[in-house]
Amino acid sequence: MTTAPLKSTGPDGRETVEISQRTLYVGLGVMIAVLAGAFSYFLVSQVEYAIDSPDDWGHTLLVPAIVGWLVYRDRGRLQKMQPFKPAWSGVFLVIFGLAFYLTAMPGIGPKWLMIHHNARAVGIGVTIFGTVLTIFGWRPMRLLWFPIAYLVIFSTTYTDGILNVITERLQDISARGGFFLLLLMGVDVDLSGNAITLFPNGNDASGAPLEPIPLNVAEACSGMRMLVAFMALGTLMAYVGLKFWWQRILLIGLGVPVAVIVNILRVGTLGVLSLWDPGFSSGQFHTFIGFVWLVPAFMCFLGLMNLVSRLVIDTPDAPKKSVPQDQGGRP
Repeated sequence: MTTAPLKSTGPDGRETVEISQRTLYVGLGVMIAVLAGAFSYFLVSQVEYAIDSPDDWGHTLLVPAIVGWLVYRDRGRLQKMQPFKPAWSGVFLVIFGLAFYLTAMPGIGPKWLMIHHNARAVGIGVTIFGTVLTIFGWRPMRLLWFPIAYLVIFSTTYTDGILNVITERLQDISARGGFFLLLLMGVDVDLSGNAITLFPNGNDASGAPLEPIPLNVAEACSGMRMLVAFMALGTLMAYVGLKFWWQRILLIGLGVPVAVIVNILRVGTLGVLSLWDPGFSSGQFHTFIGFVWLVPAFMCFLGLMNLVSRLVIDTPDAPKKSVPQDQGGRP
C-alpha cells in the first residue's frame, strides 16, 4: 500500500484526498506537535495547575490519552470515509481561533480577557476544530467532533469565578442535606450558611465541655469541586456505553444528582468521624473520604447506565414473507 496521498476529483467536482493509515497517523502526530508548540504557554500552565491541585484537576492530565483512544477506537470507520474532502472553510476558523487566543494572552488583549485562561481555551478549541475540518472535511467530523469537544471541555481547568457559579447552589444543597442527615443520626448540629457546627456530648480530660467542631462544606469539604471530574467520567461512559443521544444526555444529566447525593453522604461521614477525632474536620482527610465515596458513586452511575440502556428494547426484524408469483414471474 502506498503512503503517498492520492488526489482525485469527486462526482461533485470537488477535490478529494485518499491517504493510507500510516500517513494518517503520521499526519495526526505532526498536527498535534505543531498545535502543542503553538499553544505551549497555555499547556504548561494547565499542567502546573493540575500538579498543584491534583485533587481538583488531576484528571485533566488523563483526558488527552482518553481522546487519543476515542480516535483510535473509530479508526476503522474513519478509513471507510475516504477519500477525504478538505474543507477550506476551516481555514477561517483557524484564523479566528488563533486571533482569539492571542487576544487573550497577557500583554496583548484587554485585562478583563487575558486573565481568563478559559478564554484562551476557547481559542484553542476553535483552532483545533478548524484544523481538523480543513484537513479531513465535514464528513469525518461526525466522528471527530466529540473527541475535540471532550478535549477542550474536560482537559481545561476552570477559574473559581466560573466554577463557583456552577457549584455554589450545589454546595448549598449538600450543606443542607448533610445537616439533615446528621440530625437523623442523632447528632447535635447547627447550620449557618454552608458552615455546619457539631456539638459533641461529654467533657474533656479537665472536665470542661467539649469544644464545638466546625465543618465548612464550601471550603474544607470541596466535594463539589470533583463534579467536573465526575462529569468527565460520566460523559465518557455515556458516549461509549449508550447508543442513542437522548440516552446519553439523560445519563449525563443524572450525574449531577448523583454527585450531590454522594457529597451529602460525604458530609455526613465527615461529621460522624469528627465526633471521634476533630482532626477529621480539616486537612487531607477530606480528600481521602471524597475518593472513597467516588467508588459507590461510580457503581451507582453504572447502575443508572444499565437502567437507561433498558429503556430501549431492540426487537429482531420480522422475516419477510415470500410473495407468490405467476408463471410470468410477476407477483
